[in-house]
Amino acid sequence: MSNIYKLLISITVVFGMFTLYFFRPTLAYGFFGIPFFIFMVGLIWLFISDFRIKTPIYIGVVMLILIPFITSFGGFHADSYKNLLGKVETKEFSQDVSPIDIHKVRVVDEALAEKLGEKLLGSNPALGSIVQLGEFNIQLVNEKLYWVSPLLHSGIFKWANSEGTPGFIMVSATNPTDVRLVEEINGKQLVIKYQPNAYFGENLSRYMYFNGYATRGLTDYSFELDEDLNPYYVITLYEKTIGYGGSNAVGVVIVDPQTGDIKEYTMNEIPSWVDRVQPENFITNQIDDWGQYVHGWLNSIFSQKDALTSSKGMSLVYGADNKSYWYTGMTSVGKDGSTVGFMLVNTKTKASKWYKQSGATESKAAKSAEGEVQEKGYVATSPILYNVLGLATYVTTLKDGEGLVKLVAFVSVENYSMVGTGKTIKAALRSYKSILSASGNKTNLSSNYETTKLKGLVERISKDIKKGDTFYYIKIKDDNTNKIYMTNSILSDDIVLTQVGDKVSIEYETSETKYIDLVNFSNETF
Repeated sequence: MSNIYKLLISITVVFGMFTLYFFRPTLAYGFFGIPFFIFMVGLIWLFISDFRIKTPIYIGVVMLILIPFITSFGGFHADSYKNLLGKVETKEFSQDVSPIDIHKVRVVDEALAEKLGEKLLGSNPALGSIVQLGEFNIQLVNEKLYWVSPLLHSGIFKWANSEGTPGFIMVSATNPTDVRLVEEINGKQLVIKYQPNAYFGENLSRYMYFNGYATRGLTDYSFELDEDLNPYYVITLYEKTIGYGGSNAVGVVIVDPQTGDIKEYTMNEIPSWVDRVQPENFITNQIDDWGQYVHGWLNSIFSQKDALTSSKGMSLVYGADNKSYWYTGMTSVGKDGSTVGFMLVNTKTKASKWYKQSGATESKAAKSAEGEVQEKGYVATSPILYNVLGLATYVTTLKDGEGLVKLVAFVSVENYSMVGTGKTIKAALRSYKSILSASGNKTNLSSNYETTKLKGLVERISKDIKKGDTFYYIKIKDDNTNKIYMTNSILSDDIVLTQVGDKVSIEYETSETKYIDLVNFSNETF
């Protein structure tokens, strides 16, 4: 063997070891790691041999460009891309999506959660100087929504002087005052050893790569808690199903960041506490392919008949069934001013539902909410869709320049000029109900909620004017619940003339709270 070949092979081995350790390419068909490596080796051989050895560069070009084009191009595989999302069920919104749970409306977005987490971390100078927050993921923990972030090393010297970081931060998604630093579980100190900000063999990606996953597709490293608050990294295991395209989740790998214990699960074996299996970018691509390739590839490029695309941004939402879903609005291609419906995709099973519902996009709803208080300069967070009174409704929060929540807003999807705002969720919902009633919108709250009916004599009645709106407060004689009922003239004109001693009939949402908004009111004395 000539000296030139010995040199080239030596350089290739060193370059290969460097690439494996630092870049960790997936060593499997359908991934670009091997073709890119061969292409780079071809370039090295080409220049060192003074352009005499060209075969490796030819092989690299074929593997990096020609084969992926033939096996993955949408023009050749439009049906495969369209069907990758799986069966999509068409559903009726008001019948299938559970009504709003006022106790689970998300008022804390990721940006605010990060701000609150940083504030808590900053209140502990000894800890804040050696760690930093990781990415916040929203998840359901014991039926309550939390943003959760691991504490990560803030640099190589901090990593070198510790065995791991001491826990994680939880921020309630429904209550901005509920912010926790969790440093121990059942009296045992947490030590997050394997993590993205660690180095050498403790770096989570490298640890996985050299522990049996160099030939497997791994993505979406999500920090999640089980029901006992034990932390884990949940990593999506995926395959390329259409040549070099069509990324599709096939299971998860769960890593204990304290011990390094690795467990792999197929799609049918995933533990119930795991929320995220389907990566956001996978679902976004699959929804877009499902919508755009409805009549094939040529139609998606030229006439675009019936073609749909997802609106910008995707939200992870939770249903009344405590299951998590990726939510996105859908618009006609080329017409992004209004939605034609929306998609809900189960983040674990990928079961997909398509709801035809014309109306405003999330961005239009956000602008409408901001317009209600434009003089204050508040900025709306990304709206999340709920079923309110059987109507498709966006719920968003309005934040000031410091990123603090000042108002909650309810915006009708069908008519985004109908906006209810308030300093609390209840106040915003009350405002939204009033606006719907004033517009003549026929809603039937009792069909969506468990309600209680009551007849009796008015023991006390008072009114209160707030920001130009008059609210009436009523106490019913012999009502053992001691509840105080609230309503206004929009619900019923009878309330204006009602006096102590009148016999009334009321209906309200069943609740344990003392102050209750009425659903129906009538004065039977008239």
